[in-house]
Amino acid sequence: SGHAFSPPDHYYREFEASFPYEETPDQLAAIQDVMRDMSSPVPMDRLICGDVGYGKTEVALRAAFRAAMDGKQVAVLVPTTVLAQQHYQTFTERFQQYPVRVDILSRFRSTRDQKAILRDLAAGTIDIIIGTHRLLQPDVVFKDLGLIVIDEEHRFGVKNKEQLKKLRTTVDVMTLTATPIPRTLQLSLSGIRDFSLIETPPEDRLAIRTIITRFDDMVIRDAVLRELKRGGQIFFVHDRVRSIYAMAGYLKKLVPEARLGVAHGQMSARELEQAMMRFIQRETDLLLCTTIIESGLDFPTANTIIINNAHRLGLAQMYQLRGRVGRGKIRAYAYLLVPGSNILNPEAQKRLEALSEFTELGSGYRLATRDLQIRGAGNILGHAQSGHVAAVGMTLYLELLSDAIANLKGETKPPSMEPEINLRLQAYIPDTYVSDVNQRLVLYRRIAGAVHDDELQDIADELEDRFGTLPEQVATLLEVARIKNLLRAWMVLSVDQTKHQLIFTFHEQAGTQLDKLLALVAADPSRFRFSPDNRLVVRCAPEAEKNILVEIRKIFT
Repeated sequence: SGHAFSPPDHYYREFEASFPYEETPDQLAAIQDVMRDMSSPVPMDRLICGDVGYGKTEVALRAAFRAAMDGKQVAVLVPTTVLAQQHYQTFTERFQQYPVRVDILSRFRSTRDQKAILRDLAAGTIDIIIGTHRLLQPDVVFKDLGLIVIDEEHRFGVKNKEQLKKLRTTVDVMTLTATPIPRTLQLSLSGIRDFSLIETPPEDRLAIRTIITRFDDMVIRDAVLRELKRGGQIFFVHDRVRSIYAMAGYLKKLVPEARLGVAHGQMSARELEQAMMRFIQRETDLLLCTTIIESGLDFPTANTIIINNAHRLGLAQMYQLRGRVGRGKIRAYAYLLVPGSNILNPEAQKRLEALSEFTELGSGYRLATRDLQIRGAGNILGHAQSGHVAAVGMTLYLELLSDAIANLKGETKPPSMEPEINLRLQAYIPDTYVSDVNQRLVLYRRIAGAVHDDELQDIADELEDRFGTLPEQVATLLEVARIKNLLRAWMVLSVDQTKHQLIFTFHEQAGTQLDKLLALVAADPSRFRFSPDNRLVVRCAPEAEKNILVEIRKIFT
């Protein structure tokens, strides 16, 4: 078992109050989840999924504060040295008023510094250490490690993750991500890992406009000049170090007005740091770089990103890169440059379409679920990162998995059921409203799959927005879906409408639900009666038949 941290004290409240922004409701909920986990002796293993710039780092800062003030050491594991540097600045600023020592272990440090840090870590004089996978080397020994924060787990290799797995059994682990890789997301959806979702954007945040286009001189030049005109900066991502300087020559010729900088992972630590610092200090306007800028970095004045050969990147990578812009109050643009669509394979095409579809704020989680459908979930216990969930369908696959987990935990799961509704109603999507048959099928599937009323409300709002006022048949279809969700909660297998009667058939395990209805039957036996085969028969007046859905809702609410 792990360590149960002592309850938050007045120092923690003070630290909380020093956060310069107003927390969003989701952010507060995630912080509460983490605090609850830390109070338990069971080691925490929580995934915090929130869009880029939605305040995941603050959740980590508060957990780190509580652990450090309780005398435990904290390791913050990040994928790149540049991000390590930025996290180090953030942590140092927030902790400067407190007796907490924060340090950084990365290739930016000299060998002598690294040795001193390792010595202090083992002696327990460093409270919070921030570093890249260098922290996973065998020479890194902690005196009393209590919490590991992993930023963007999908950037670490399988080997690194195996090393992390060994640590997970005794210490609290928190993973921060915007788009979890399919396996990580699947583990969370299936209940193997706890999961907090931050979907509320900070105030005044605008969605990023995403444009998929062929590589074209005019498009690139216009994009760069438009950004320069409004006093901003631009990222140009070219993920091939071999040809990056040739690309630099091309961009200098194409946009001589821009001051160009180059940054890639094969530069020496000093050169890379200098290139990044020049961009941060606005000595360069256009940064030509590899995906080294992918994670977590904050450049409030950079509001245009151009990604060359976007089809070569994974969904999570593209989403992370796009998140480097648009972190302020200004509209940001992301240009995904691709060869002609006839050259793209179908999977690359789907990934790009998914990215342009999910442009609204807070769509990282939905993008990851789409990735899970495109790629499959991979092997939970093995190294494989792609598997064919399509063979059984993602919903059924997750259902089977959650049944198996419940079984292992000794929990009894309520039976899953799909109430059958046989009512005399006109409930469908007319072809005069949505003319494309494929679109209608997609909408039917979405309505059938919505298990919460707010999901159905979202669909209704979207339909009104795209196709106009809802016809009566569509409004009825959505209401039938809501009734279905209500009946599911009452463990109703089917509802049938006969002349002046409604017959509800209940599941054999619906004892508790039936008990709740006894008072209703006792109050009006002439109208309600139970039959021995788990059926409730309800007599309906002719005027009630006209509003049969309202009648059903009255019975069960």
